[in-house]
Amino acid sequence: MSSTPLKAVITQEAPAPVGPYNQAVIAGGWLYCSGQIPLDPATGAMVGDGNVEAETRQVLRNLKAVLQEAGTDPSKVVRTTVFLVDLGDFQAVNAIYAEVFGDGVSPARACVQVAALPKGSKVEIDCIAWLN
Repeated sequence: MSSTPLKAVITQEAPAPVGPYNQAVIAGGWLYCSGQIPLDPATGAMVGDGNVEAETRQVLRNLKAVLQEAGTDPSKVVRTTVFLVDLGDFQAVNAIYAEVFGDGVSPARACVQVAALPKGSKVEIDCIAWLN
């Protein structure tokens, strides 16, 4: 039985992990991206001051940077999970999300409300992308 080597994806254009995980992992032609919150990659500071639109834009910038480092882009994303502290923010987040994932075949997606997110974030998004 052959094993598929795993490869970590690391870029300075997205926030460094704050725990024992990678920004993303490549496995067998797939890219598994860790969830991104609205951290400025240069400073590690939260972006948006609690404004969900500004937070969502930063989250998507971070996610796109990881995709780019892995050699892909949002058009190859097949699945996302959107975590919101308040589902009342769904429409605002969805409008910005559509700017990135609205063309072509949009990814399959789950959107869930959670009790809290790291560093007081209002939104976190992860994804899985096809590399071929």
